[in-house]
Amino acid sequence: MWPARLDLNNAGWRKSTYSNGQGGDCLELADDIPGAIPVRDSKNPTGPVLFVAPAAWAAFIDGIRTGAR
Repeated sequence: MWPARLDLNNAGWRKSTYSNGQGGDCLELADDIPGAIPVRDSKNPTGPVLFVAPAAWAAFIDGIRTGAR
């Protein structure tokens, strides 16, 4: 379980390679957070962050790559 408050102010956020390059639909991911993949909307960097377990994130990305529905 992740802490109720995790300081992500200095996190290394990067834009997902699956994000739209036109300024919309942009996800950012933070690296180097043990046991979690923090995900946020790049248009709202001070908004909520979704924490995803690494195995669930890997399955999600695999589904995108294979075209799963």
